[in-house]
Amino acid sequence: MLGMNKNDTRMLLLVAALTMLAPFILNPFPTDSGLAQFNAGYPDLMQRFVIFGIFAIGFNILFGLTGYLSFGHAAFLGVGSYSAVWMFKLLAMNVIPAILLSVAMAGIFALLIGYVSLRRSGIYFSILTLAFAQMSFNLAYSVLTPITNGETGLQLNLDDPRILGVSQTADGSIPVTNLFGLEMRSTFEMAVGPWAFQFNAGYYLCALILLAVFYLSIRIFRSPFGLMLKAVKSNQQRMNYTGLNTRPYTLAAFVISGMYAGLAGGLLASMDPLAGAERMQWTASGEVVLMTILGGAGTLIGPVLGAGFIKYFENIFSKINESVLHSWFSILPDGLEDLLVTLVYPFVGKGWHMTLGILFVLVVVFLPGGLVEGGQRIVSWLRSKKSDDKAANGKTEPAE
Repeated sequence: MLGMNKNDTRMLLLVAALTMLAPFILNPFPTDSGLAQFNAGYPDLMQRFVIFGIFAIGFNILFGLTGYLSFGHAAFLGVGSYSAVWMFKLLAMNVIPAILLSVAMAGIFALLIGYVSLRRSGIYFSILTLAFAQMSFNLAYSVLTPITNGETGLQLNLDDPRILGVSQTADGSIPVTNLFGLEMRSTFEMAVGPWAFQFNAGYYLCALILLAVFYLSIRIFRSPFGLMLKAVKSNQQRMNYTGLNTRPYTLAAFVISGMYAGLAGGLLASMDPLAGAERMQWTASGEVVLMTILGGAGTLIGPVLGAGFIKYFENIFSKINESVLHSWFSILPDGLEDLLVTLVYPFVGKGWHMTLGILFVLVVVFLPGGLVEGGQRIVSWLRSKKSDDKAANGKTEPAE
């Protein structure tokens, strides 16, 4: 199917099912339930799940295939966001031109940075990418203020000279982003008993784009180009000794990865037309590294799982406060309740980073392949147990 083997086809169908049915999957608890706080089926949060999934998929093409660890990919995310907002300000509120410009500008920027950074490898490459990202971050705050609007961030105004659209609507407000008239904030809510499911136009646009770029990543992984990148990761020095110049391949991977990041930045601006320099900070680059390693670097679906896992922690797990904990342990004696709240609170709410850090350490130590390896181990264990049960049931007594 579409040039893929059975396993890749199943994986693509699995991702399609997860993204298309996300409003149901992420809202398992009734809205009036005490566990409703763990629901994550909100349009803005679902959009972030898939957008950062795209970001992580692109990063995995560089890091997972070639082994080059970049700490500067947030620069391309920021370039994509700024490009999209400028397209909204100058041309139209249609998201297609903004997304295309984001990908193109991020690709050009990645070509320039990659051309210089890939002259070195290992830790030196990582330091160079980090330096370029921090320079971009500081330039966005200072020298490039006429373009980026500095600390305030680039946003839409009522006096924007929009060529193919109006600067303001009939009621005097700023136009909203749309896809040929379909507003990205348009949301349909379906109530099924005590459950409420929200279907957002912007989310499904991001989900369809995620499926497209995920399919593209599969084709890259299985192509001769992808095999060459894997060979670079395996032993680049030996390849150089054979007379093969690996730099064009690594540069191509760097540019493709940067274009993925630019696409993610463009989608962020398309859902919320605001771009700030904080998207280019080194912490954003570190976040995508965590997503990829946590999910499983070098795997296809791992970065998507890692992105969803971290964004869930950031937006849901971090909201657990002392009052929520007291409600959980309210059936216990007062002294024991206060003790448990005191012990648990540092790991939730504002301390969710500590829990994430512990989980990351455990994954790196015990599951080097990330969440994907964990899933594979569980499946292997279930299969072996099933085989043992069949063998036990089919056991026959020897003849006398």
